[in-house]
Amino acid sequence: MENKLDKNINENLLNIKNLTIEYATDDEIVYAVNDLNIQLKEGETLGLVGETGAGKTTSALGILRLVPNPPGKIKSGQVYFQGEDLLKLPEAKMRSIRGNRISMIFQDPMTSLNPVLTVGEQIAEVISIHEKLPATAAMEKAKTMLEKVGIPSARAHEYPHQFSGGMKQRVGIAIALACSPKLLIADEPTTALDVTIQAQVLELMNELKSDSSTSMILITHDLGVVAQVCDKVAIMYAGEIIESGTLYDVYENTQHPYTIGLFNSIPDLESTENRLKPIQGLMPDPTDLPSGCKFHPRCPYAKEICSKETPKTIHLTEDHNVKCFVASGEVILEGGLR
Repeated sequence: MENKLDKNINENLLNIKNLTIEYATDDEIVYAVNDLNIQLKEGETLGLVGETGAGKTTSALGILRLVPNPPGKIKSGQVYFQGEDLLKLPEAKMRSIRGNRISMIFQDPMTSLNPVLTVGEQIAEVISIHEKLPATAAMEKAKTMLEKVGIPSARAHEYPHQFSGGMKQRVGIAIALACSPKLLIADEPTTALDVTIQAQVLELMNELKSDSSTSMILITHDLGVVAQVCDKVAIMYAGEIIESGTLYDVYENTQHPYTIGLFNSIPDLESTENRLKPIQGLMPDPTDLPSGCKFHPRCPYAKEICSKETPKTIHLTEDHNVKCFVASGEVILEGGLR
């Protein structure tokens, strides 16, 4: 009889189970990602949301086995992609997957490109390695990819410094999508861009993703961007997923106090409030995480149990999950969460 994990592995393109990643130095251990669980079906887009330092980028690097070692180390967990546990594959097999079946758009377009190679050469290199095409054919396909992302193919022989920030990000997208990956990881792809260019880049990513039926993990701290692009949302805090579900689940039926705090921090044009309601306090030090629920020192609803016991994941619906004693009903509040 097929157990639940086997079923998830077979049904989902990506199934991350209990992933834990640490950075160890001589003096301390940084608990970057703690018991992470993510499921993603083919064609879906997941928004991974959280403050700086929540562990979003480390999670993405963990999927690709690119966590710098030392000092980083994947301590435990499984990352099943198309039925294979990536953490058990030999390095040669992983190299054949990176840039081919799984691609990543890195956070800073200014530094993610090689300054001494033309943009055409950088796209063609990926194509040559994974599709075994001769240099001329690879360059022709690279020019086609540039056209797809809105850059004239004649600019293939120019260097990254000759492009604007938005153009560099388009080149990064062209590199990531050159081999039609099944999974695209986009690490804050619009952070360094102005609002107009952000909208163009997001629209472009949506179009290209839809054309090739690519699944995507979009790492961001912008809930507005998630609403535009994603099917599912996972809210990350101190290396953990504390609430996840469909857009409707998380946006319209918010359950975790931290998620509620994030939404209350967003300006609302229809509200008569004069001031925003920021979340009190700061993210915990990842070398010294609090006991119990990691959010309890900042939580306005915290009770004694929250500081002593770690909440388990509660499945509110098939897709909607939350780690919280208040949401699970173990801490009762008058008038509900809001």
